[in-house]
Amino acid sequence: MPENWDGKTKGGLLGYKIFIFLLKNLGLNSAYFLLLFISFWFALFSKKASKAQYYFFRKRLKYNFIKSIVYIYLNNYVFGMILIDKIAILSGLKKKFTTEHSNSEHIKNMINNKTGGILVNAHIGSWEVAGQLLDRYGGKIYVVMFDEEHRKIKDYLSSVEEENKIEIIPLKEDGSHMLKITEVLNNKGIIVMHGDRYTEGVDTFEHDFLGKKAKFPSGPFHLAAKFGVPISFAAAFRERKKHYHFYAVKPIYIEYPGNIKKRKEEIYNKSKLYIKELEKMINKYPLQWFNYYNFWKED
Repeated sequence: MPENWDGKTKGGLLGYKIFIFLLKNLGLNSAYFLLLFISFWFALFSKKASKAQYYFFRKRLKYNFIKSIVYIYLNNYVFGMILIDKIAILSGLKKKFTTEHSNSEHIKNMINNKTGGILVNAHIGSWEVAGQLLDRYGGKIYVVMFDEEHRKIKDYLSSVEEENKIEIIPLKEDGSHMLKITEVLNNKGIIVMHGDRYTEGVDTFEHDFLGKKAKFPSGPFHLAAKFGVPISFAAAFRERKKHYHFYAVKPIYIEYPGNIKKRKEEIYNKSKLYIKELEKMINKYPLQWFNYYNFWKED
C-alpha cells in the first residue's frame, strides 16, 4: 500500500459549510470565484498532496516543470469545482448542469435485462455527481467507498440535500459491508466500486500503469467473477459550462474456475482491460486524477 494514503481525501466540514452558504445566498459563480483563492492555498500549503501531484504530472505524464506546477493549481481548482457541483446538485440545482452519455446502453442493458453488474471506476472525475444525473437509467446505484472518516460531512450534507439518487455502502474493517454487497448483487443490482485504492492486507495485482508498476485491488474483479455478473469500466468527467460526460465500456464476464491459480490468472488478465481504459481517460482528462498520495513508488 502506498504509505502516504490514509483513506482520507481533501476538504473538511468547514469548507462544505462555506460553499453551501455561498450557493444558497450568492449562487454558483460566487463559489467558483472563492475557489480561485482556496485552490491557490491548497497548492502552496498542502505539501504532501502537491508533491504527489507534481510527481504525477512531471514523471508519469512527462510534462515540463512549468506545466507541472501550473497543473497542480488547476487540478486543485477542478477538484473544488466538482465538489461545489456535487453540493449544488444535492441542494436542488441539478437543472444548472447538462450531461452527455457515451455507450450508455451498456448500463441500460444491465438494468433492463436484470443482469446486475459492477461498474469499476477510479478517483477520477466524479461518480457522486454522475450518480445524481443518471435518471435515464432507472434503478438505484450503490457506491462502495471508504466512508467512516467523512461521517460528519455526510451527515451535514444530508441536512441540505433534496434528493439522493445513489446509496453509499461504507467499507467497514469488520467486513460487514459484504452483507449489503451480496444482497445487491444477488438481487441483480448495480454496484459502483473504485478500482484504484486498497487497504493493507487485501489482495492486489500489479500492472504497468502510465509507464511504471502500480498495485490495484482485485476485489471488484473477484466479486464480478464470484457472483457471475458483468463488469464494466465507467467514469464521468466535468467539461466546460457545467457539462458532465459519462462513459461506459462494453461489459465483460470473468470466469470463476475452481482452481485458485487459474482463477487468479483469469482475474489478472481481465483486469488489464480496466488499466487500459483508466490510462485512456487519464490522458484525456489529466486534471481530473484525484489521488493525492504516493500512488507509485517514486523514482
